[in-house]
Amino acid sequence: MSSVFVTGSAQGIGHETARALIDAGHRVVVHARDDRRAAELRASLPGAAAVLTGDLASLDSTRALASAAAQAGPFDVVIHNAGVGGGASERVTTADGLEHIFQVNVVAPYLLTALSPRPARLVLLTSGLESAGRLDFGDLMFEKRAWDGMQAYSDSKLMDVALAFALARRWPDVVVNAVDPGWVRTRMGGPNATDALPDGAETQVWLASSDEPDALVTGRYLKHRVSLRANPAAYDLDVQDRLLDVLAGITGETIHHS
Repeated sequence: MSSVFVTGSAQGIGHETARALIDAGHRVVVHARDDRRAAELRASLPGAAAVLTGDLASLDSTRALASAAAQAGPFDVVIHNAGVGGGASERVTTADGLEHIFQVNVVAPYLLTALSPRPARLVLLTSGLESAGRLDFGDLMFEKRAWDGMQAYSDSKLMDVALAFALARRWPDVVVNAVDPGWVRTRMGGPNATDALPDGAETQVWLASSDEPDALVTGRYLKHRVSLRANPAAYDLDVQDRLLDVLAGITGETIHHS
């Protein structure tokens, strides 16, 4: 039995991931953004070991979530599933002064990782749209560029892949992978999506629970258990290190080499 923490598990792919792991006999701690969602999550997944709350659009709330997760752990596996889509028609900034998509999709998993005890396995969810991502380090948060919500989302998902690769390189004792769950029929994916919900969670469940040799290989970009080539920028070591430096500057937390 493994102990697993799944962020963003109130609905959709995260909820299905947590459910499948609970049904397989693992100890699973789940996460919701606020108390209302947490109550619904507690009712829908009564087998969860704990339900944590935390708004990933807030640095203070993310820090509090990391503290609560540390108390609920330790974890063999952490799955950074939480994220927001690119449907916003206007650029939104959080109370921290950060662009909302960037903060939730990139800053939050970095900060949680930096503040948490190191697990044996780490999974970061991305999207096939990472292939369209562009890393403009002079304007990561669209302060100068014309706002484009889908581009901001694609950029954030490229950053998630680069972050996964950077962590795999810095922590060779941890199995770290990025997963594209596919275009899944969820509230975010919409009714026209091609993939069923269980298919969108299956790779994460496999990475979290399997002892098959292929599940224990680090530093990959996966979709439906198949290792694919990601956006070339994600493999650039200078890009990886520069992204880590940016995130350390924003959060005040540094992820060091093993």
